[in-house]
Amino acid sequence: MPDNKKFMENLSGTGMSIGVLTSGGDAQGMNAAVRAVVRMGIYVGAKVYFIHEGYQGMVDGGDNIIEASWESVSSMLQVGGTVIGSARCKDFRTREGRLRAASNLVLHGITNLCVIGGDGSLTGANLFREEWSELLDELVQSGEISEEAAQTHSVLHIVGMVGSIDNDFCGTDMTIGTDSALHRIIEVVDAIMTTAQSHQRTFVLEVMGRHCGYLALVSALACGADWVLIPEMPPEDGWEEQMCHKLSENRADKKRLNIIIVAEGAIDQSNKPITTDYIKDLVVRCLAFDTRVTILGHVQRGGTPSAFDRILASRMGVEAVLALLEASPGTPACVVSLCGNQAVRVPLMECVQMTQEVQKAMDEKRFEEAMKLRGRSFENNLNTYKLLSHHKTDAELPRTSFNVAVLNVGAPAAGMNAAVRSAVRVGITEGHTMFAVNDGFEGFYKGQIKEIHWGDVGGWTGQGGSLLGTKRTLPAKHIDKIAEQMRIHNINALLVIGGFEAYLGLMELQAARSKHAELCVPMVMVPSTVSNNIPGSDLSIGADTALNAITSTCDRIKQSASGTKRRVFIIETMGGYCGYLATVGGLAAGADAAYIYEEPFDIRDLQSNVEHLTEKMKTSIQRGLVLRNENSSENYTTDFIYQLYSEEGKGVFDCRKNVLGHMQQGGTPSPFDRNFGTKIAAKAMQWISKKLNEFYSEGRVFANTEDSACLLGMRRRALVFQPVTQLKDEIDFVHRIPKEQWWLKLRPLMKILAKYKTSYDVSDSGQLEHIARLRAKDHSAI
Repeated sequence: MPDNKKFMENLSGTGMSIGVLTSGGDAQGMNAAVRAVVRMGIYVGAKVYFIHEGYQGMVDGGDNIIEASWESVSSMLQVGGTVIGSARCKDFRTREGRLRAASNLVLHGITNLCVIGGDGSLTGANLFREEWSELLDELVQSGEISEEAAQTHSVLHIVGMVGSIDNDFCGTDMTIGTDSALHRIIEVVDAIMTTAQSHQRTFVLEVMGRHCGYLALVSALACGADWVLIPEMPPEDGWEEQMCHKLSENRADKKRLNIIIVAEGAIDQSNKPITTDYIKDLVVRCLAFDTRVTILGHVQRGGTPSAFDRILASRMGVEAVLALLEASPGTPACVVSLCGNQAVRVPLMECVQMTQEVQKAMDEKRFEEAMKLRGRSFENNLNTYKLLSHHKTDAELPRTSFNVAVLNVGAPAAGMNAAVRSAVRVGITEGHTMFAVNDGFEGFYKGQIKEIHWGDVGGWTGQGGSLLGTKRTLPAKHIDKIAEQMRIHNINALLVIGGFEAYLGLMELQAARSKHAELCVPMVMVPSTVSNNIPGSDLSIGADTALNAITSTCDRIKQSASGTKRRVFIIETMGGYCGYLATVGGLAAGADAAYIYEEPFDIRDLQSNVEHLTEKMKTSIQRGLVLRNENSSENYTTDFIYQLYSEEGKGVFDCRKNVLGHMQQGGTPSPFDRNFGTKIAAKAMQWISKKLNEFYSEGRVFANTEDSACLLGMRRRALVFQPVTQLKDEIDFVHRIPKEQWWLKLRPLMKILAKYKTSYDVSDSGQLEHIARLRAKDHSAI
């Protein structure tokens, strides 16, 4: 191992005491964060205390501050809200209250706090930290604590995690709870759409977000809403007329329903609230449409956390403990957060100040600035929404002579349809004529190609599978016929949405350019497969939906096991040779082990897992969950592992096995996949437009360079176009996986949280980044 690697084994928490609390409004995923803090804390040798009822419990002390054990956080992962309670605390705002809180912490020897809450809770924590030494002096003077105790506890370290469904905190891409809240909203919108369709109704939905329109904006993007109103972008005067015009236009375009999404804090240009009732009355008065109002309210805060929130919270919890282990007296209070798929630490007060600046800008009607302060992710969502929602008339559209074809290749994945819809609409907006190819390359060579219009893709975002049809057929054998179809329909560019076959297909098309001039056109691939095994991209469309399917099934299975006691479930997941679903699904479901091809295992590993589960059955947690990727081993099959566990566990536990199969490919797309598909396809289409102009000369398009056949992937924090030929060296073609995969570094996390001793590389952790720098790197964030 190179010397610059830093391992967690060198960090010891012996003698440390950590207090963990949840404060302010609850959010799904807070329990996963608490669980991770407790288990990671105990793992490194520290004592961890629950502080019940937030700051109120800290002020009141007594039974509110209790030492946590490993078992005490079992079964918390899948529970919404916060098990240790949260309260808005007036006492803590007073110095007297903070003095009592300090006294209670010293009593338990706690000098490290992990606060999970919104900006108010985190600001309170920082003030507490700044006052700490004065508070201790006061307690010494009043005789409540000894001089020695004040010396021992002289420094208070604070690490924050943001739990807030509104995603209103600057410095972090996603706050804990936001994704789950989007799940609740989209579940409701999908349900409402079916009834609205039946009766040709208009629905006005109010979602949470007093000062931040993130939930409204992203749910509007994810369900293809007709109109959205958010506090950061008050509509221009005369918006009522524009909105009604848009609604009636959509009805004329054979659309049987309208959805209007309103953030609870929506305002007009003069800061006057825009209410759902006002909108309803407006639609009824101007258009006489049958209109209903639905206010989602606290439903959005409830329910089980999504896979994304569990993984986010688990990663943040572990990172928070690492930050406390590495803190020195001069370290500022920090927030652990996510940037792209990377965990980062940012100074708490920088985040709070930036968040407050947004509010100030909005109060002063500097809305453009407020939006920029929210960050690139918010801005990109907004720009994509604007791009897709406004159907210009033919007269308004720029006209190009370009024809662009879209096709799906490989196995179906949830979110493909959202990507196709986005590509078609952006293409039309850019002035191109869009063509849809049915059944992948097979349909291509058979000539199943037809023009596709704006209205044809209406309502596609929420549909699972592939509406265009998709096949695994590769183009090489049919290259002559494909070139002929390209010529017949005069196709000037290709957008391929699919999995590993899509990548191979693009390679084959590019290789055939020397023989067929028709193939010398810009081509781009957007990764879409549940397996998440595409080179050049950390994530692919469909993987999040599959993870949620795995997670919710594992939850049910764990529930059945906790009823019968002493039962271990062996669950087989999809993914080909790629262990992403098994590993990340295992982290989200709280698995004891996950067997994957990328991390070879032998009979000794299986034996030690059985022994580990035998030990576990002696505790109060009498159930086990083991995930196995379908191709993790040729000989250690799911049946073999099931039989081995059954034999070895005789008299201690019994076994059941479950093959999840194609349910992982089905279902309605998750909000993440709808949104990711929509944004990545829009970006791909804009690239195509740029390349078409670049390669157009003398009346035709001719693109024969390496960078005219690209894959658009998400790398760490940005969307990047990469020539397919350059990615060849990064691939293990036999097993259809990238040679390096970022999620492998999450495996030790899963093992630690399942009580295994393991080696954990923390080289990536520990750099405190400043918000300005985060913003600068964020230029092509999604």
